[in-house]
Amino acid sequence: MTAPEAQSLRTRPGTARRPDWRGQTPIVAMVALGGAVGAVARYGLALWVPARSGGFPWATFWTNVVGCAVMGAFMVLVTEIWAAHRFVRPFFGTGVLGGFTTFSTYAVDIQKLVDAGHPRTGLAYLAATVLAALTAVWLAATATRRVLKRRRKPSTSDTKGKKSL
Repeated sequence: MTAPEAQSLRTRPGTARRPDWRGQTPIVAMVALGGAVGAVARYGLALWVPARSGGFPWATFWTNVVGCAVMGAFMVLVTEIWAAHRFVRPFFGTGVLGGFTTFSTYAVDIQKLVDAGHPRTGLAYLAATVLAALTAVWLAATATRRVLKRRRKPSTSDTKGKKSL
């Protein structure tokens, strides 16, 4: 049984709208390109700081904490300060930082630590990563706002308080 209000929302057969993929293709391409850049950076860091078997996975920990801090600062910049180009957030926020941070590896690292007989290290890693990542986002966003507030001077080139990138 359908509610009477829903009757008017139905479309006639053959009138369904197709998604406009052409409009999304450049955005998907920016996410993919940024994701490749971020994943290569993460991989390079993992090679530079390899994890010891049963040891605390420092490379993944710092990757996630630094990535979250950058995301905190970035979101302040693009939502409160600058009117960014439409590709900036998909490329950098979703792509680069999404490819750089690695919460899937974080989950695998915890499982490996537990399976290897190091449940305390796994639990410490579980808690420390979440706390450090959330703290990093908050501290970076707060610091970015404070720095920009001190440096900001009223200007006639501002558009509703946002500068164009």
